[in-house]
This record gives sequence, structure tokens and C-alpha cells, in this order.
Amino acid sequence: MFTKILHVWHGWFFALFLFCAALVFSNLFHWVLFRVLRRKQAESTSPATKGLGLGLQRYLARPARAIFVLTCFFLAEPFLPIPARYHDDVRQVMAILFVLSLGWFATGFVYVVQNIFLRRYDITSTDNIQARRIHTQFGLFRRFLISLIVVVTVAGCLWTFHDDRLWKAGTGLLASAGIASLVLATAAKSTASNFLAGVQIALTEPIRIDDVVIVQGEWGRIEEITSAYVVVKIWDLRRLIVPLSYFIENSFQNWTRQSSDILGTAFLYVDYTIPVEPLRQKLREICQASPLWDGKVCGLQVTDIKEHTMELRCLVSNRNAGDNFDLRCIVREKMMEFIRENYPQHFPRTRFASLPDAGRSQGETAEKFTTPIQKAS
Repeated sequence: MFTKILHVWHGWFFALFLFCAALVFSNLFHWVLFRVLRRKQAESTSPATKGLGLGLQRYLARPARAIFVLTCFFLAEPFLPIPARYHDDVRQVMAILFVLSLGWFATGFVYVVQNIFLRRYDITSTDNIQARRIHTQFGLFRRFLISLIVVVTVAGCLWTFHDDRLWKAGTGLLASAGIASLVLATAAKSTASNFLAGVQIALTEPIRIDDVVIVQGEWGRIEEITSAYVVVKIWDLRRLIVPLSYFIENSFQNWTRQSSDILGTAFLYVDYTIPVEPLRQKLREICQASPLWDGKVCGLQVTDIKEHTMELRCLVSNRNAGDNFDLRCIVREKMMEFIRENYPQHFPRTRFASLPDAGRSQGETAEKFTTPIQKAS
């Protein structure tokens, strides 16, 4: 009885054994390979490598496992005890899966190359103009490469069929797509303009990743540049989504176009009689005591005389806009505290004077404006 059962299931058992062996071998090979890669990365002494990593485990582990498994299945497929006419269908499905896995692997490889290439460009450093330029350009080109990989992957899936009718249908589809593209280009004008704007931004660099900009009256940083829009991170953690074409067709402020250095002002409004030189010395002391100041510009000037006040401008320089905002707040607080403690009588005043009436004598006018205490004396 056992011999009969073994004779019936011999073919399927051998095929099942090959598939299980292929699955175990591929997963074991995958586990050993990426275990070694993770250990090499953990033992690396380079801060850039330890902090950023190559992204092998994150981007290539799963597609590599799929390729290993499918390769082993390809080797075991001829031993399947199925009719010959079904072997072609099984190979066709496995070929499509294999092409999709290769496209998945190529997409992950683009991210790995990005990590390797960008390790030398630290966007968190103080002088990061070059780093932000490279990050912006590579981010846009990465999206173009991934789009190209998707197209090639779809084409590869079609190539696996080896059917003349399918190729003729594809040729007709491409011909009709050429005509349809003209119609779509007219209908989707904004999409086409955003795509071209992305190419212009990558080449001319009006904005870069982590640039400080003012867009539509909002202060923020460029957080992400996609192929269709830009994400601006507002200072209060809101996100402003702006089309790419906006930065080509409209004016906006870029505070870090050439460098992150910036000048900032803090205005004080005091009485005309206040001495200016002590305030100028106090501003210098405040800047020298603050680590936010870059040591370049620190000055106080009388910039305007208004109807009731004198305007003093405190001008300070900083390494970036964030430090500048904080230092200006400190300057306002410390300067007002200094005036309150040393010159409280020189805060803004409202002056008025009364003139005697023309029809009254000087004595009557003087008596009218004499206080009760003066009359009693």
C-alpha cells in the first residue's frame, strides 16, 4: 500500500521538495548576505556611514529576496509533474514576477545610490549651500529615474509574452498615445507646466531643500520638492503646498539663496531726550554675551524722528534666520529692561501746553492755572 502511494505521489513529492529547498536556500542566502552587511555597517567608524547608512537593508532586502526565490523556482520549475502545455503558462507568470522584482530592485538601487552619493553633503551643517543644491537636484532626478524604471519595467513585462499580435497592438497603442498626448497636453496644461518647472528648478535653482522662503506672506523652509508641488514647512508646523510652476511664474523671497547669513532689526521707540551712546554700548554688550551673534554686525542708529517718539534701530547679524529671530527678541527684552532701570523718565511722552486767552489778563490766567496747594501757601 505504501509503495503504491509513493509511486503515485513520487513526482509531486520531488517537485515539492525542490520548491521547499529553493525557498529555504534563497532565504538562507538572503539572511546571511544582509546579516553581514548590517554588521559591516554597525562596525563602521565613519560618522556619515553610521548616521546615514547605505540603505541596503531598507531598500534592497525585500526585492533581493524576491529575486532569489524566483530564481530558485525557475530552476525547480522543469521538475513540476504537470502537463507540458502548462509549463509555458507557469514560466510566463514567473517571468512577469521576475521582471517586476527587477524593477523593484532597480528602484531600491536608485535610493541606495542616493544615500551613498549624499553622504558627503551634510544638510544640517552651518554652511550647507552646496549640500542643499545637491540634495535638491538629486531628489528631482531620482523621481525622473524612477519614472523611467517604471516604463522600462512595464515594457519588460510585455517583452516576456513574445506574441506578434501583442506587439502590433502595442504599436497601435503607442501611435494612438502620440495623438492622445497632444489632447492631454492641452487639457492638462498645469501638469505639463509643473513638470517643465521641475526641470527648470533643478537646473536654475531658484529654491533648494531647506531654503528659508517667504511665500504668500508665510515664513517657512522648503521641506520637500516633488515632481508636481513644493512643500513649505511653516514656522508653526503647518505645511503650505505650492505648485512647482508658482516658483517660476511668481516672485517670492529666498533668504538663503547665496548664504544663510542674515541681518535683522529690532526697533525701539523712546523720548527725544534719551542719550543714545549708552544704549549703543549696551547693545554691544548684549550681542557679545549671546552665542547667537556671529560677531559681524552690531549697531544702533537713530533712523527716524516721529511726531511723539524717536526711532532707534538695533541692527544685528546671525548665521541663519532662526538665530536672528531669537537674538532680536533678546535685544528687545534686554534693551527695554536697561531703559526701564536707568532712564525711566525717557520713555515716550505726550507733551501739551496751555496758552493764555487773549481777552484775559495775565493775573487772571495765572490764578486760573494755580493749584489749590499753591493758593493755600
